[in-house]
Amino acid sequence: MQETKDLNVSATEPDWSREAVRQFWDPGQKLMRAIRRYQRAKSRGGVLGKLSAKRWALSHLFWSTVTQSEIHLNTQIEGGLRLTHPTGIIIHPDCIIGPNCMIFHQVTLAGAVTLGGHVDIGAGAKLLGPLKVGDHARIGANAVVTRDVEAGQTVVGIPARPIS
Repeated sequence: MQETKDLNVSATEPDWSREAVRQFWDPGQKLMRAIRRYQRAKSRGGVLGKLSAKRWALSHLFWSTVTQSEIHLNTQIEGGLRLTHPTGIIIHPDCIIGPNCMIFHQVTLAGAVTLGGHVDIGAGAKLLGPLKVGDHARIGANAVVTRDVEAGQTVVGIPARPIS
């Protein structure tokens, strides 16, 4: 049943409800909101845009500290990113994250890593770029990925290898 449900998640159309703040303590969603609003304020420009960007940069600093995560304010992230347990996530500024991805705790995206749409990354995984991960791919917990991952593939282990 889980397998079928996962295939219904789009790899191209962002599901913005995955980032919605639903309760007072949603650190992952609030971190993403700070990044989104900072980027919007910077693109708006002008005095109000600069003031708003500073406000959201402070919010980002707060939620980054709370979650012990490093996600650069200018990282390219398409909609629907789910940070399920947003503790210790490190994302290099050169990364590009596609729509509807899910990243668990203690994940590191080092270097120019490009994630396709609907990529799920298990806890503790390390992706050492430059590399590309295709749509609907899954990276197992604690995997160390040093090569490209094809669309729909699941990789596990150190170094990460595809499983059937």
